Amino acid sequence: MPKRAVVAIDFDGTICTHEFPDLGKLLSEAIEWMLKFQEVGARLILLTMRDDNDKVGPVLSDAIELCREHGIEFWAVNENPEQKAWTDSPKVYANFYIDDNAVGCPLVYPPNGKRPYVDWSVIGPMVL
Repeated sequence: MPKRAVVAIDFDGTICTHEFPDLGKLLSEAIEWMLKFQEVGARLILLTMRDDNDKVGPVLSDAIELCREHGIEFWAVNENPEQKAWTDSPKVYANFYIDDNAVGCPLVYPPNGKRPYVDWSVIGPMVL
């Protein structure tokens, strides 16, 4: 991993199983790997479609707080604060993107037929 790498990480299907608007089951391997990324100096961005609004409530704040309770402090949420110096593009710049919807992202397919989620036992070492 490059020094001070930026890692953009989705929430639903990546940090937790899919249960939107509720918080899904926390994927403990996600927390373990994100803590390792932080330890080596990576800057983590939560890159999610969740937002706090009147229709579904504070679903973004809930996701951030769940991660914080497990030692994850995001450098930013849905933005890269440094990129404003060189672009006005809304696309978030990162060195790595971890998302269950990314092409080629390794997935776990639960036997209950629910939506797959990120296989951190594969993606964690790849990113590190």
